[in-house]
Amino acid sequence: MTHTPHAHAEQIVFKIATDREELEQVHQLNYRTFVEEIPQHHQNPDRALVDRFHDDNTYFICKRGERVVGMIAVRTHRPFSLDDKLPNLDAHLPAGWSFCEIRLLAVDPEFRNGVVFRGLIREVTRYCFGLGIDASVISGAVSQLSLYRHMGFVPFGPRVGSADAPYQPMYITLEAFTANTEPKMARNGNGAREPLGFLPGPVDVHPDVRRAFGEPPVSHRSEKFIAELQRTKQLLCDLVNARRVEILLGSGTLANDVVAAQLATLEGPGLVLSNGEFGERLIDHALRAGLQFDCERFAWGDPLDAVTLDGLFNLHRSARWIWMVHHETSTGVLNDVRRAAERCKEQGTKLCLDCVSSIGIVPVDLADVHLATGVSGKGLGSLAGLSLVFHDGDAKACPRAPRYFDLSLYARSEGIPFTQSSPLVSALRVATERTLDRGGFSELHALSDWLRSELRAMGFSLLAADAVASPGIVTLVLDCPDSAAELGDALDRAGFALSYRSAYLRERNWIQIALMGECTRHKLELLLRAMRPLCSQWSGAQSRERRLAAAGPTAA
Repeated sequence: MTHTPHAHAEQIVFKIATDREELEQVHQLNYRTFVEEIPQHHQNPDRALVDRFHDDNTYFICKRGERVVGMIAVRTHRPFSLDDKLPNLDAHLPAGWSFCEIRLLAVDPEFRNGVVFRGLIREVTRYCFGLGIDASVISGAVSQLSLYRHMGFVPFGPRVGSADAPYQPMYITLEAFTANTEPKMARNGNGAREPLGFLPGPVDVHPDVRRAFGEPPVSHRSEKFIAELQRTKQLLCDLVNARRVEILLGSGTLANDVVAAQLATLEGPGLVLSNGEFGERLIDHALRAGLQFDCERFAWGDPLDAVTLDGLFNLHRSARWIWMVHHETSTGVLNDVRRAAERCKEQGTKLCLDCVSSIGIVPVDLADVHLATGVSGKGLGSLAGLSLVFHDGDAKACPRAPRYFDLSLYARSEGIPFTQSSPLVSALRVATERTLDRGGFSELHALSDWLRSELRAMGFSLLAADAVASPGIVTLVLDCPDSAAELGDALDRAGFALSYRSAYLRERNWIQIALMGECTRHKLELLLRAMRPLCSQWSGAQSRERRLAAAGPTAA
């Protein structure tokens, strides 16, 4: 999202319209501009004009506070509206180029000082070029031709429209846009817009969670904070059917270090299971803590299912504890922790789980689990910064571990042995309440199933089988070297943040879409709309060499 200095006291913001209220304001501004001001359409009692290409449009808007003061739409699929006005449109355009169409530019009269206009053109042009599009066409208002030309737009063909509303067909190239616009933006100090997030963290959070975080901080020794912390802990235990939970100021890595310190107090050997990056990290935690254990490694993407777990329990009957990941973030695979809990209960083995990416995404039952970890900033949809250690009430003192790793200190002091952040706890409380209020995870499962189907239809290969796939993360497997990074960079330029920069993802040429935090179908539709023009390049249908050959000598 781009924040732009403006003459008004409140800053203006450029973004993609994503929620119902924003889209309703888009239709209202469309009506005021193209019905009441420029008589192109008939009046209606709703005073809202829904564009005939609405389902294909991506709307970029300018907001001052909660008010939409400017808008523009982009379409990447033919036929364009200009195809209707100029039947021989392609004859006027450079051959072999990839085009999109920019349309429905509307700005409230009091904001027609050029700032909103340039900002909207800048944002949508960056978006289109990020998709690999060569140029954008537009029907430019004749009254603004000098401004369009100054920005690099090239007029072509006859004018279209009516005598009351004449327009000039124009196009703009990346080179012209960069030469005429980007230097001005740099001098004005404008930053890049905030992308739509599809990361496993940080995640998009609900406004109620943001408001809770924005409350003035209070002392972690105050009665108010103690009550807030206890309420939050009870909500978390209710969510996952746990006896106790301690909240620490830190990341999931800290929580797993605390578990390792607790395991050091147990007698007998243990077993650590790994089928991905975060299983490997559990092995590293165990090594650093000096634990006595065996480890079993499996291929990344293969689930630890009931059959596999039964074989492991039969093979490692002497193990006094088992440590494994529930939702393996690196692959998007869910492991069968229910079967693991059943076998541990039968054999008197203590089960420990990394639930960092599963809590808030799928049902989690910790009734028969000795220790489990979670965090505030993934599936629960809160801000990052708090780690969670669930336990069965048997927290042992760890005199040889660093004080911050000693779970017993938290269990004995109302959960506040050290400094805490009241804003983070308040935000976590609200996020957990929202998770409980959802009453299940069926909507997220349905959304994930729909997304997986759409991606496969576009030609992408997905890592996890549907039966063991987490609804929280979809992992795309690309076959061309470095293509995941190329696709991720292209989508990043278009305003979408996906997970692909981690070393383990780059090594395997994977890219991930996370459905954590505030994720809606409309938000995913915007992502898919951006991906469709790119899927023939990166879905695996073409090799890198074939793509370069098809692009011609200039691409090399």
